[in-house]
Amino acid sequence: MTEHSAIQGTVADGFEPVRAEFAAAAAAEGGDYAAQVVAYRHGEQVVDLWTGPEITADSLLGAYSASKGAAHLVVALLVQDGVLDLDQKVGRYWPEFAVEGKDDVLLRDLLSHRAGLVGADAGFTLDELADDRTVAERLGRQRPYWRPGSAFGYHALVVGALSGEVVRRATGRTVQEHFAERVRDAYEVDFHLGLPAAQEPRYLSAQPAVATPERLAALAARATSPHSLPGIAFNRNHPDNPELWKLPNFPVVRTLGPASLGGVASARGLARMYATAISRVDGRAPLLKPGTAAAFAQIHSIGYDLVNREQKAFAVGFHATSEVYPVLGQGAFGHSGAGGQQAFADPRHGLAYGFTRRRFPFPNGPAPENERLIRALVASSEALR
Repeated sequence: MTEHSAIQGTVADGFEPVRAEFAAAAAAEGGDYAAQVVAYRHGEQVVDLWTGPEITADSLLGAYSASKGAAHLVVALLVQDGVLDLDQKVGRYWPEFAVEGKDDVLLRDLLSHRAGLVGADAGFTLDELADDRTVAERLGRQRPYWRPGSAFGYHALVVGALSGEVVRRATGRTVQEHFAERVRDAYEVDFHLGLPAAQEPRYLSAQPAVATPERLAALAARATSPHSLPGIAFNRNHPDNPELWKLPNFPVVRTLGPASLGGVASARGLARMYATAISRVDGRAPLLKPGTAAAFAQIHSIGYDLVNREQKAFAVGFHATSEVYPVLGQGAFGHSGAGGQQAFADPRHGLAYGFTRRRFPFPNGPAPENERLIRALVASSEALR
């Protein structure tokens, strides 16, 4: 492994281009840029870098929607075990769900954002949004916003609560409990759906995006009504809804770890989670069988997303990541987070990747530097063949 003075950490021989791209991103953003990037190749860590004030390799940052990847890895394990069936009706596990036209919603429809339950008519308070049981109870009895299966739209703040309720009904345990036992503790994955008090000192608070007149004008130009589908999906229809970037900074979110948005992780944790999903790591067998990984990576929803209002592709509980980064192999799966976080597994290349940054990017979503970092990672890996 080689060292670098400006960028902290190490890269394996041949992966120096990733470090160079990380340094370029830090230089472009300025002196307060704080981020981590980690990657595995065939179960071996090949990139472990961080940069910026206050941040260390062990700092924990808000995962935002990358939390969905952790929650749905649990669902994949339970399907692999035969406990859950993607082609079973959700109402079979959760009888109260089968009302208001939701009788025929399959588990795979729910996981691929086709159920039409993107939010609540009156929205949620912060405490309600942080409590997956409360979200599931409210949405389970609600009429969907479109006929299930006829379209799709990103269930941004609620899909983990809905799938988590299926897990709880089928097993008697929460998705957070399953994740802690089967993934976090068993594979030493530095990712928490519910941050223990003892780990709080490691948390690095999220920072807002830098506001400029141009950026504010761009936001105003694409603003939608709080009562539109995007407004409901991002809880803007509730008068006390906090700004999205602030969510992991609220103790109730970190403590309860809502499965759609409340995870806390390091880049080491994100990358290791996906590495353990597809590769042998530290002598331990992969969590997922190849057939399970392929089934969950298969595209189920592609086209116009009614919430994001743009072209999107979703697999089963995950993003179809190769549709975002075509340099990746078909069947790559993972999940980004609004704070710039990105994480995925690419079984065809044997790669796993985790990226975190402290300051919210503009626009929100996977930060633009991921494109360059991922290209450098894939090119470095292929050069070693």
